[in-house]
Amino acid sequence: MAKKQKSFKPKARLPKGFQDIGADDVRQVRQMLASIGEVYESYGFEPLETPSFEYTDALGKFLPDTDRPNAGVFSLQDDDEQWMSLRYDMTAPLARYVAQNYQDIPKPFRRYTSGPVWRNEKPGPGRFRQFTQFDADTVGTANVAADAEICMLAADTMEALGIARGDYVIRVSHRGLLDGIIEQIGLDGEDEAERKLVVMRAIDKLDRLGVEGVRALLGEGRKDESGDYTPGAKLREDQIATVVGFVEQAVDQPPERGVVAKRVDGDIPSQAYQDALGDLARIRELCRAAGFGDNRIKIDQTVVRGLEYYTGPVFEAELTFEVTNEDGQPVRFGSVGGGGRYDDLVARFTGQKVPATGFSIGVSRLQAALNALGKFEKTAVLPPVVVLVMDAERQADYQKMVRDLRAAGVRAEMYLGTSGMKAQMKYADRRGAPCVVIQGEDERVAGEVQIKDLAEGQRLSEGIADAKEWRETRPAQFSVPEGELVRAVKDVLARYLA
Repeated sequence: MAKKQKSFKPKARLPKGFQDIGADDVRQVRQMLASIGEVYESYGFEPLETPSFEYTDALGKFLPDTDRPNAGVFSLQDDDEQWMSLRYDMTAPLARYVAQNYQDIPKPFRRYTSGPVWRNEKPGPGRFRQFTQFDADTVGTANVAADAEICMLAADTMEALGIARGDYVIRVSHRGLLDGIIEQIGLDGEDEAERKLVVMRAIDKLDRLGVEGVRALLGEGRKDESGDYTPGAKLREDQIATVVGFVEQAVDQPPERGVVAKRVDGDIPSQAYQDALGDLARIRELCRAAGFGDNRIKIDQTVVRGLEYYTGPVFEAELTFEVTNEDGQPVRFGSVGGGGRYDDLVARFTGQKVPATGFSIGVSRLQAALNALGKFEKTAVLPPVVVLVMDAERQADYQKMVRDLRAAGVRAEMYLGTSGMKAQMKYADRRGAPCVVIQGEDERVAGEVQIKDLAEGQRLSEGIADAKEWRETRPAQFSVPEGELVRAVKDVLARYLA
């Protein structure tokens, strides 16, 4: 006799680098997104949603020439054998949209959007392969006033979320300063594009890895705590010293001459450096005129955004307050958002240069910071009142009670299982229900319902000695006429909201 094959049972497990998000976190994110959206709307930005998938060649990634272009992105092949990828960020889909609709949209085009993005990268503590971003972008103007406005938008957003002035700063630099340092160390040639990219990404990790970590990535490379090795830019020691000296030199005001000015052919800053200084001076002037002082928007040349498509001013929203971690050590959240000018991204589609600037918020990191500041209520929404089913034949009557409660603005549900009284009460406890509604045959005949305040009952029951006393006193359980059900339930809920 043939052996009976075992049925396949998949293992219940999360994909690596992903997470489930519970009810409280979902509600907090909704609250955050609503507040951010109000600020963006007040600045005149319009909402736009783009699909989660884009054709892979539209994402602007430097993808390898392999059968599956899956470096950094999650990809699949369409029916017509074209590769599609989940969006890596919100900016590349915007560039595709602008190129596709350029003749029909107003210029400048101002849009905001929020949603999940996906990155096929190594996950780690606090680093997930799917997370939510909230972006605002202005496309179609090279006016540095657009960059200044993005900085103001970021600052106003932080305060709208309850982050006090002094607990955050919007740090602003310019990619032209980095171009100057890259030119000084001799990496400005076309054949050095790959090493230049490695240098930019290394500098961008200064806050996370520290000077020695960056120094290692500028040199031979670095091995992280897990043992993984990241190849470095393999710069000479004098080149490394120049780059590290530049990024460590935080300034309150861009110098007319600085480390970049020390050129082989004289003491004259490069044109890119001088242009960058002019843009930063203009941003500061515009921000100050609008009431945004250096305590909110600060010029800081250590800001170097890692993405290669930035071409001008770059920004980061940094939280400056400290919190205590589980080990009792003080920690800072650091950057919760960033962006900059990217004047070449749309040109990939059209061949025509279309200037653009934008800012992106990392929603999860900012949510964690707001929780650390106590900006969310512990229970934003009360759990539902549960109407117990004492007689399966009377479910229509119980459903009417639920409907009356909902019509009065009370979250309520009828127990939909098939278990008895004990299991129903256990269900209500697990749901965190503030109270349950009970109507058995005796209550129906009397035209009454019983309401049991679960939290109050738990408190009072601690002083009851035995089951007989429990049955006689039935703490926090009372009867009311059916017509007073809604009022009585609201009275119970009022104690929870007080």
